[in-house]
Amino acid sequence: MSDKTPVTTSARVLAITALVCFAAAAVVLIQASGVLGLWLLVVGALSATLLVVGGYYVLTCRGVARVVGLVLMVAALVGTVALFVGRESLITAVLVIVLVLAGGTAARAALRKPDFRWMPETAVSPPSRPYLVMNPRSGGGKVGKFDMVAKAKALGADVALLDGPDEIDVGELARQAVRDGADLLGVAGGDGTQALVAAVAVEHDLPFVVLPAGTRNHLAMDLGLDRNDPSTALAALTDAVEIRIDMGYLGDERRPFVNTASFGAYAEIVQNPEYRDRKGSTILTMLPDLLQDKEVQPQVSVRRGNRWVVLHHRQVVLVSNNPYSGVGRRDRLDRGVLGVVAGAIGGPADAIRLPWQWLLGRRTAPVQTVVTQQVRVDSDRDEMPVGLDGEAIMLPAPVVCTIEPRALRIRLPKDRPGVPPPPPVIRWRRLWNLALGRTP
Repeated sequence: MSDKTPVTTSARVLAITALVCFAAAAVVLIQASGVLGLWLLVVGALSATLLVVGGYYVLTCRGVARVVGLVLMVAALVGTVALFVGRESLITAVLVIVLVLAGGTAARAALRKPDFRWMPETAVSPPSRPYLVMNPRSGGGKVGKFDMVAKAKALGADVALLDGPDEIDVGELARQAVRDGADLLGVAGGDGTQALVAAVAVEHDLPFVVLPAGTRNHLAMDLGLDRNDPSTALAALTDAVEIRIDMGYLGDERRPFVNTASFGAYAEIVQNPEYRDRKGSTILTMLPDLLQDKEVQPQVSVRRGNRWVVLHHRQVVLVSNNPYSGVGRRDRLDRGVLGVVAGAIGGPADAIRLPWQWLLGRRTAPVQTVVTQQVRVDSDRDEMPVGLDGEAIMLPAPVVCTIEPRALRIRLPKDRPGVPPPPPVIRWRRLWNLALGRTP
């Protein structure tokens, strides 16, 4: 809530309910077991700490240290369950968990902004010559599974299938379609292909249709499309509205991205050809060396007015086209800013601090989050790996990330699931002020 938002009765009631639930959880824990309840709480916190430390050693070490980390994780889980069951306190534990979850739900509802507005929509007429690029292999064959080629042609679209053995320049394919008279472009495929064709749509100020036939479909999720049935997005060819969203670009070549550009350890991992088929084992094999190698860690600077602010060496850097919220999605794509998440875990102590800072709503080291319009990522090497919308590429260092506000015209079907309001971060001072009737 902003400072100008008046406190509503419902928000105040929800805030009071949340605080009562949290207090009741503490009372139940103490009343049920007295001093033992506090002891169980301490042991639970200690177990959580051991779980985090064990996870750190599993991910960052090899050999004996990794085995020790795994043993710590198993011991923390088994020990906590055995402690509660052995003390006949399982019912108490379940009741406390229910009260905490209820309090968290009420707190988020109380702190949720009542005036959430999505991007402005404009009514539009259907295109005359839509042109769609479809990848039949993407997303495990969703194009064929949902008969998208036939459905698109029935709506008057020209369809280009990426089904050959040779690599195809989809950007040039789209440009040729524009020269031939296409007045709308679209893609049924992964986000990397979406970005390449979307960039052509930006060049010619043409509308673009997202058909979520990829594996993860992050862009489609943030646009509120139905990811379970990608063929429903074809309704954008007949009964649609239009919005404008930002486009991200990398380097002098202006490589486009609609979601994220990652640098550092993750970018190194996605360069490995085994990553797509063996993600877990590839990460466990490569991560220990990558986290220790200073040469791999990029140097990050963000633009603040007329000066650059240096974030120094970070193990993982994620630059996103508009910032992500705490639930892994973007509530808007037209803010005209880049989101930056830069993290470095220096040891077990940093690993322990991270979840506690998240619970307390803090965004400080070892993970920094920044919003800016320009990011510069440098490296000690001449070239640096980049994970661009999930695709592995190499670019000359340094790489400058920029954003072009409201550059891309997106056509969306009028009938779609939509985007839910972003859940707020629980901040205790704001919640307390709200319960007292003060503007948080």
